[in-house]
Amino acid sequence: MAMNEHTVRAYGEELNALTAEVTRMGGQAEAQINDAVASVVRRDVALARQVIERDAKLDAMHNEIDRKAIRMIALRQPMASDLRKSLAAMKLAMDLERTGDLAKNIAKRGLSLAETEPMAPLTRSIERMGRLVSQRLKQVLDAYTTGDVDQAVAVWSTDDEVDEHYNALFRELLTYMMGDARTITACTHLLFMAKNLERIGDHATNIAETIHYEMTGDELTGERPRATATPSPSEIGTPEQNG
Repeated sequence: MAMNEHTVRAYGEELNALTAEVTRMGGQAEAQINDAVASVVRRDVALARQVIERDAKLDAMHNEIDRKAIRMIALRQPMASDLRKSLAAMKLAMDLERTGDLAKNIAKRGLSLAETEPMAPLTRSIERMGRLVSQRLKQVLDAYTTGDVDQAVAVWSTDDEVDEHYNALFRELLTYMMGDARTITACTHLLFMAKNLERIGDHATNIAETIHYEMTGDELTGERPRATATPSPSEIGTPEQNG
């Protein structure tokens, strides 16, 4: 009996350590978003390069979380809620790794944008959207850390706020491009940045769904709240440059 109690306690400690690693990865992803957007707003080439270089750390964290979660599932053969915790850690790490990729792409475009004429009103719009997306990610990661399923659902149910920001910025950028052809290059970079931020918002919503399933065993039902869809840059014939 004592041995069994020891095994259960050790497994609980492993799960807690896995949760802590996911939380640390989330903090790193948040920093990547904030710094990527700041590099665009400040036209800070050095900061943009830092964001690009730091992406490898997120990739490594993702791989380590996957490795530990798979090992725990194989060795412990967990049931029910414990299995959901291990699987949730893997899914969250994947969303956070992709969030990091999107932040890296924003920073890359920031390098190109630094060579064009400043467009303060539009970069302020990117800054506002970046702040909203970063706040959503922080809220959902706080929900994960504290086990607050209601907070996760609150993030999920306000998914359309990011879409509304994207739609407004999309229209603003098109207006600039139609009004002055010299702005097309800069606006194209900003358009892809906005789309990347929208996709980060989608990852925050994915995380909310994963947290809800982990904690309740039930999937969130119903359609995600959506604003009226606006085409992505690639759908209006602009070549994608992400990578």
